[in-house]
Amino acid sequence: MIREVMKEAEEKMRKAVKATRDDFNTVRTGRARPSLVESIMVDYYGAQTPIQQMAKVVAPEARLLVIEPWDKSAIGEVEKAIMKANLGLTPNNDGSVIRINIPQLTEERRKELVKVIRDKAEKGRVAIRNIRHEANDKLRELENDSEISEDNYHRGLENIQELTDEYVAKIDSILTEKEEDIMEV
Repeated sequence: MIREVMKEAEEKMRKAVKATRDDFNTVRTGRARPSLVESIMVDYYGAQTPIQQMAKVVAPEARLLVIEPWDKSAIGEVEKAIMKANLGLTPNNDGSVIRINIPQLTEERRKELVKVIRDKAEKGRVAIRNIRHEANDKLRELENDSEISEDNYHRGLENIQELTDEYVAKIDSILTEKEEDIMEV
């Protein structure tokens, strides 16, 4: 019984860490990365389509992103979607590809971005703590229904706490890595 609760909690925590990492990838660091535009949806013949499903997105240089739509007639829609996404990026359309120059970040902007990712990290930690709370409730239920002993209940709580600490540390590690990436000039 306890193993199932632990396994379920660990799976949910793993997903929370992945979601936090994915969320961090949407924050611009001054370097060109295809993940900067992955979340952008393009109105392609009336359907909202992710940009990576309709174009090749590459970063040939540290400060340049190149988007090459497979359907050249959609280049205007891709350009509009990038402008609408409010990423602070200006696309340059030459008729066959879109080039986006990634400007150097100012010190002030870097500090703002660090605050943004710290907020995202805190949301990830809260998600993990909520998962811990759910798991603890399930253990309490099992103990109240006499399906596990009181000792096993307390052992389960300790195991859930260790798991929580492990996954919070993973988020902190990802946060530190991202902060260093943003503050790097």
